[in-house]
Amino acid sequence: MASKGKEIRRPDLIIPYQEPGGKSESVEFSSTLSSTLPMAAIFMRNRYIGWAAFVYSVQSWLGESEDTKKNTSTPGYFSVGMSLMALLVTYLPLFLPPPPGSQAGTATGAAPPVPPS
Repeated sequence: MASKGKEIRRPDLIIPYQEPGGKSESVEFSSTLSSTLPMAAIFMRNRYIGWAAFVYSVQSWLGESEDTKKNTSTPGYFSVGMSLMALLVTYLPLFLPPPPGSQAGTATGAAPPVPPS
């Protein structure tokens, strides 16, 4: 054991404290979800997913920090625009209904008879 008055720590071996960086996994998950939900709404033509995508992307956009803006490849307003486009696509059949003959596979009856040749 060292004596009471002698200092045994060497100042040249002291490592200063460095604060750990922020976790970027939540940022990546947030940007992935805000870009995937509008695509799911477009492909499935589901209005509920479209509204969820819109609300989530607006929340992500409003909750962006300066570090998030620097590290992400797409800005927050881009995901809001994607979700608005998804809502437009899901509500499009209300304003521009498809022609009556284009709804294949909705009839429950038998196929029409083939005329004899």
